[in-house]
Amino acid sequence: MLKIKFWGVRGSTPCPGPTTVRYGGNTACIEFRFSHDNKEKLVILDAGSGLRALGNELMAKDLPKGPLNIDLLISHTHWDHIMGFPFFTPIYVPGTRINVYGPVTYEDDGLDKIIGDQLSYRYFPVKQSELSADIRYYPLKERTMELENGVFVTSKYLNHPILCLGYRFEYRGKSVVTVYDNEPFRNLFPTDPADPDYDEIAAREGEAAAREENDKLLRFISGADVLIHDSQYTRAEYKKSFLGWGHSTFEHVINTAHRAEVKNVYFFHHDPLRTDDQLEELLAEYRAKIKGKTPLELHLAQEGLEILL
Repeated sequence: MLKIKFWGVRGSTPCPGPTTVRYGGNTACIEFRFSHDNKEKLVILDAGSGLRALGNELMAKDLPKGPLNIDLLISHTHWDHIMGFPFFTPIYVPGTRINVYGPVTYEDDGLDKIIGDQLSYRYFPVKQSELSADIRYYPLKERTMELENGVFVTSKYLNHPILCLGYRFEYRGKSVVTVYDNEPFRNLFPTDPADPDYDEIAAREGEAAAREENDKLLRFISGADVLIHDSQYTRAEYKKSFLGWGHSTFEHVINTAHRAEVKNVYFFHHDPLRTDDQLEELLAEYRAKIKGKTPLELHLAQEGLEILL
């Protein structure tokens, strides 16, 4: 069995309050449980503010059964995706083993310093060197690896202002793909011949490069049972104000998932300014638009929601 549970579904910043209470105000954190023949593998994707509550549950329900062994995958190191790490109680527990995987951008600092520097006296009352858990860091590029017990994960570079990875999990015939934070690739060269910077060859090659990268992502998500995808903006919002910010639109996600024959899409990385009511209105609108045109099912990621495959 493959179980997915959402602990944080918002983007950019935590936004708790009365307008976000139904779908949640915590930033990205997803729990995966892979189980078969009395063996279970725990994988956590991203360490946003939702990681705190997950840690508390692990302490109450998992630790009494024995030491915790966790693989923590990081999509990228923007703060909304790592800010929960200092508040993750298992890092303070002797016997806990945590393998942290994630991309490292062009900076000189490694993954351990980027994440661990949150635990320094200028930011936090406990230093990284004082943690009791056995924490090991592994820089990750595009690759396929087996974690344990037949759990395979493939990492794929996405389009974001810093290096960012999407993940495809394969387990006993089921597949789950995460694509966030990601903006569709586009031609960055002028395509209007009247533009003084127009170059015909550059424009043509730019179009080809963007198409090739988008096709790679299409193949990456192809046939997924569940696709958890960044959908921070509507198309109108994106074109008006957020071009180049590194996020996708609802419309792009739906079109891409349909072309890739994905079964279920869970809209994720909700904009912190988007209320629960507005999310539900958008979901109803898009469901109505695709009704009878595709077998694709649309859902909203929600804190506490569990998916069983």
